[in-house]
Amino acid sequence: MDYGRYRYEQTKKKQEAKKKQSSFQLKEIKVRPKTGEHDLQVKIGHIKKFIDKKDKVKVSVIFRGREITLSELGMAVLQKIIEETEEVALVEQSPKFEGRILVMVLSPK
Repeated sequence: MDYGRYRYEQTKKKQEAKKKQSSFQLKEIKVRPKTGEHDLQVKIGHIKKFIDKKDKVKVSVIFRGREITLSELGMAVLQKIIEETEEVALVEQSPKFEGRILVMVLSPK
């Protein structure tokens, strides 16, 4: 068998496998507990756009200083995001605290 032909076929197989491979990125959206309604709608629009591109989205609610006492407000923001994006996204990681940051991950359906 011709070695050059063998190597050619191997590279073609690798290229074909690469085409069928699905890749995604992890995008991050940061909000604060007192983010305004319109600003939140804009961020939700960005989340939907990322989900349509088959990317996962990490949503972070950042608490500064004494805002940490508003943790239920941060949960309400994340719940609103879940409700707005439920037709296109699944909650891969439910909201949880990582220090002063409340984090959740959304993935495409």
